[in-house]
Formats: sequence, structure tokens, C-alpha cells
Amino acid sequence: MMAGITGVGEIMVAMGKRKNGLGEGGTAMVQPRPAPRPAKKRQPRGLLILHEDQDILVVAKPAGLLTIGTDREKSRTAHYLLNDYVRKGDPKSRHRVYVVHRLDKDTSGILLFAKSEQAKKFLQEHWPQTEKHYLAIVHGRLTPKEATITSYLAENAAQKVYSTPDPAKGKLSQTAYKVLQESKGLSLVDIHLLTGRKHQIRVHFAEKGHPVAGDKKYSNTAPVGKRLALHARSLSFIHPHSGKEMRFELEMPEEFARLLGK
Repeated sequence: MMAGITGVGEIMVAMGKRKNGLGEGGTAMVQPRPAPRPAKKRQPRGLLILHEDQDILVVAKPAGLLTIGTDREKSRTAHYLLNDYVRKGDPKSRHRVYVVHRLDKDTSGILLFAKSEQAKKFLQEHWPQTEKHYLAIVHGRLTPKEATITSYLAENAAQKVYSTPDPAKGKLSQTAYKVLQESKGLSLVDIHLLTGRKHQIRVHFAEKGHPVAGDKKYSNTAPVGKRLALHARSLSFIHPHSGKEMRFELEMPEEFARLLGK
């Protein structure tokens, strides 16, 4: 379970000029359009809604929940649960949510969904301008304490991601980080994700010799804790209708505090 949440009920919306959202241009102050919320019994199980309006849904995803379905798992996903939520249990309803981005199954944190194809298109087209920060606990002490890791990431047939020196074989990937705390042979790191490649954070820190705690795929280090210590802490983006900046932020998960001995 996550610690207190700063974003619930306190959504910071920049009141500057519109930035070419779905509406027309100009400087009109148009707020996100509120959406009626279903009765409490229709809230999505296991997902905390941070914000909902007619265009978007922002939720806090727990570790262990898929973002979208796989061949093996179709229903125990954030996408499925939110589709059921907006349809109010009616499988014939035309209402649905659209995936804007993904978080790994074992990563917790902020997840954004669109409620129309148009909103999804806008958010994905503006994704490079979206600011994404993560918290991670990694093994060892990083040197330097603040830097940007850059490499070209590729994926092999076993679906394992790795860095390659050949730009033609990989995608440019950049991960900025800053050490916040060191304790018990572990480091708490704030990560600014400059690009969003598959497993990017996990691969970059593992190849640096400081794998994320609890990473069974990219680490040979003895397990620490009960989960992957990676948390999507904050997300800032332009609302597709109002054109205003919205920012959501979660506090550090309780499990992280226990690992650090707080």
C-alpha cells in the first residue's frame, strides 16, 4: 500500500495560455470538464482514482498489476478494470478508456488514460513534452551522485533489453538521476525519464552496476524486499481539452521507507 498521496483532490493546473489542446486556440481559461462519478460500489477495484473528467482518467497503479492485457492475462489489468468502471458494469456500453502509456507490471505509480481516441492522440503526440519522475531504490552507492545515463537500447529474442553501441540497432535512451539518500548499501534515487523505452530505468542502472532492488530480470543480486523498488512518482502533462498543464504527485511507497530503515 502506498503512503499518503499529495495529488488526491489537489490537482495543480497551470493557469497560463492554452497550448493548443483539443479546443480552439486563444487565451481562454477553460478548465477540465468534470465527469459524473459512478456510485462508490462501481469504483475500480485495486485502483485509486486521482482525477477524472470527460477527457482523461489518472490513477495510482499498485505493483503487481498489468497496465494492459497479455495472452495469459486479460482481465486483471488496469485497462480492463477502468473499462469496466466507465461502462458501469454494462459490457454493451460504448464507453471505454484508451491506453496512453504503460508501466511495467511490478512498477507502481501514476498512470494516465484517455477517454476518447482524440484525447489519446493529443496526449501521445505531446508525450515528449510530458515530464515523468520516478523514485527507485538501487543497490550500492552511485558515482556521480547526479548525472544522465545515455545509451542505445535494443531488445533480443528473449525479450530482454540491453544497450548497444550501434545507433542503427537501438533507440536513443536517456535517464537523468539524482541520489536523494543512501542507507544500508542502498540508494534512493529521483529519476527524470527523458525518453520512455521499455525497461529503460532497470537496464540503465543494472548496466551501471547498480540494479534496481527487487529486479529479478536484470539483477543477479540477492533479493531485497518483496517487490521491484520502482515507483512512477509524478507526471506533468498538457490537458487535451483545456490546454493547461496538470501535475500529479504521489508520496514514496511504505515499502521503500522500510527498505531504507526509515
